[in-house]
Amino acid sequence: MLTEPRSGRLAAWGNALLAGLVAPDEAAERIVAEDARHRVALPGDDGGPVGLTLALGKLRSLGATGLRVALPVPGHPLGLSGPPEFNARAMEAEEAVLVHGTALGLVPEVHAAGPADGDPEDVHTEVRWECLPVREAPPADVPSLAEAERELAEAMREATEVLTRLDVAGSGPVADAALEAYRARMEAGRQLLAPGYPPRAVRVLELGQRVAALVSIAYGDGGGDGREHGGAVSAAEMASRAEALRPVERTARRAQVAAYNAYAEELERRREGGRA
Repeated sequence: MLTEPRSGRLAAWGNALLAGLVAPDEAAERIVAEDARHRVALPGDDGGPVGLTLALGKLRSLGATGLRVALPVPGHPLGLSGPPEFNARAMEAEEAVLVHGTALGLVPEVHAAGPADGDPEDVHTEVRWECLPVREAPPADVPSLAEAERELAEAMREATEVLTRLDVAGSGPVADAALEAYRARMEAGRQLLAPGYPPRAVRVLELGQRVAALVSIAYGDGGGDGREHGGAVSAAEMASRAEALRPVERTARRAQVAAYNAYAEELERRREGGRA
């Protein structure tokens, strides 16, 4: 994963907006980032999809108290709570946002428009968030920040050792250069998390994204959609690489979900403490 998930941006800056820590325009700008436009199709809204600021305002009026991220892949429904219809849509997109307090979830549909053979800067990306019912239940397989941090440290060591032993792309100078380029691109003019998040969440997210980037580079996908397995030259090497990377990739996704969800989880603990 060489790009920041849109669900992460929506959850982080949406949480900051719901908490009154940022202005609506700033939250919308941060969520959209390099995309051309984001629209949200809310249930019962006959006027069609609306902009982010209006959509977040409507969700708050419906009882939204926090936004949580899901980053599922086939075989690992990370962050999901059902029902099957929502899980299937989220699994297809490999990301979603759960709106706590409303029994609703948001799944992005990404549309890119522009000349097929032209300059990539001429391609405009628009995102439509579909709003669907979700089950208000504990999300699947989401660790605490402390658990995620411990898992990441071990995952980084294991990934380096295994990839070096297999002599695959992703463990040498080429990978180091790609990671530096990735870091420069991700850090240019962005804030890793929105106001209100604890420093530990920032640390966990930063390392989780770095581990995810290492996995993507090791697969040889360069951040694209197709995985070409880097320098592997045989089916056996491809299988060995996939087996080595699968648990590391899972750990990186779990860590990112824990980081993005940290603020909403803390708000929920405060509310539970206030009712005790």
